[in-house]
Amino acid sequence: MTAPDAPAPDDVVIALHGVTKQYPDGTVAVHSLDLVVRRGEICVLVGPSGCGKTTTLRMINRLVEPTSGRLEVQGEDVTRADVTALRRRIGYVIQAAGLFPHWTVRRNVATTCRLLGWDRARTEARIDEVLGLVGLDPEQYGDRYPHQLSGGQQQRVGVARALAADPPVLLMDEPFGAVDPIARDRLQAEFHALQRRLGTTVVMVTHDLDEAVRLGDRIAVLRQGGFLEQYDTPARVLAAPATPFVADFVGADRLITLMAVTGIDAGALPAAGPDDAGLPEVGSGATLREAMVVLLGSPEGRVRVAGPAGPVVLGLADVHRLLAQPG
Repeated sequence: MTAPDAPAPDDVVIALHGVTKQYPDGTVAVHSLDLVVRRGEICVLVGPSGCGKTTTLRMINRLVEPTSGRLEVQGEDVTRADVTALRRRIGYVIQAAGLFPHWTVRRNVATTCRLLGWDRARTEARIDEVLGLVGLDPEQYGDRYPHQLSGGQQQRVGVARALAADPPVLLMDEPFGAVDPIARDRLQAEFHALQRRLGTTVVMVTHDLDEAVRLGDRIAVLRQGGFLEQYDTPARVLAAPATPFVADFVGADRLITLMAVTGIDAGALPAAGPDDAGLPEVGSGATLREAMVVLLGSPEGRVRVAGPAGPVVLGLADVHRLLAQPG
């Protein structure tokens, strides 16, 4: 098992030290798990069914009680914390939103604010703010009921509810799994942009490796029994699987997935010359996979890329070299 370099203590928001969950029948769901999540990161838990992903997530807010080990949130041992107070400062988003069906959108979003004793004016202002953050006009959607919303809209409300009290930690269990692929792609992109804007620390469970790679700053790959096989950046998990299990899990086409999350390092490429003016072009923000599509259609086997110091040239050999040195 591999793990990233140890962060400074002030950067740690969630820390699991030897955390184990064993049920009365002897089943071990999570085995002596060590995991550190930095401030402002998205940590994604992936692995096959029965690997302890959701159990790990639920131990963080004590929906499941750990059997042994130490679990800290913002330096506090959560096993000794008041469980109600703990859950009120940790947002929680589940698949299919989990909204109260007979409550309006406004009332659903206000749930935690009211539990915290916020006055009506503060609560109403926050409802409007977070609905706006997730792309729902409060005037248009605030008085609707969940059955009057699409699946994607319901999921947006679920995210808004989780963010309403401005929690430092957000837990997400298959948050986009119940919506159609087009809506899922859009929700993923919008959530990622929102998380970067807010700086919320996120732990997410998904069965979708592409989603993990797209959203995660770090990916924790677990196997059956809750054993951590690798914990690292998406690029390193894909380019350098730590164990045969990880290599099998990410699949033989992992380099294609890696190309989708690897940007073009213009500083590592040769400057374009006058003879390169007619080459096909790709934008400076393109991924290697996007560039490869253009590259394979180029008769010269090269493309121009806009760089900070002027255009550069990307060739097939450069793609191989950039993939061999993931960031």
